[in-house]
Amino acid sequence: MATPSDPAGDRPATSHERRSGRPWDDSYRDGPAPWDIGGPQPAVARTAAAGGFTGSVLDVGCGTGENALHIAATGVPVLGVDVAETALALAREKAAARGLSAEFAVADALHLDRLRRGFDTALDSGLFHSFDAAERTAYLASLATVVVPGGTLHLLCLSDTGPDIGPHPVRLDELAAAFSPGTGWEIATVATDLILTNFLEHGASAWFATITRV
Repeated sequence: MATPSDPAGDRPATSHERRSGRPWDDSYRDGPAPWDIGGPQPAVARTAAAGGFTGSVLDVGCGTGENALHIAATGVPVLGVDVAETALALAREKAAARGLSAEFAVADALHLDRLRRGFDTALDSGLFHSFDAAERTAYLASLATVVVPGGTLHLLCLSDTGPDIGPHPVRLDELAAAFSPGTGWEIATVATDLILTNFLEHGASAWFATITRV
């Protein structure tokens, strides 16, 4: 349980935690989590190489920090947040070992306003699809409190298309509805992609979307 001084505060279990019967932190206590591949997701690395992470960057649901650290290595200031304190401890150890200045902090993705900070770019690599419909609405409202108008969200989530489908796949129409007019967001581009995992040899089918905060 988070301490009262933590930005995450006390929080109810998410739908993923209720389904699995385990808190997020448990995923990191006995070896790597299924999504912890020891490096950045290819979609994140491509986006970083293309200069897609600009200004101040927030990595939501950063886990053990591989994506955030890859972005930080390009010279961009990054804050990675997660509710899993074990994952954050590992991320800080990696940052120190690699001589990188990325920040890591406990925060609830559904209450990012508690960070009291603004960001030009946000990354969600594998978090959105873990939420149910009600949580997704709350999550996007939460993100809107920290991503500045005109800012960018890069979103990598599991999809329902392709040969290898992971748990909690998102349909394209669900993605479009979540970011429909009136939500404060607008999808600029969306394409098929992959999320590498420790349980599917060639990765799981995914969507990679670039979304603007309007």
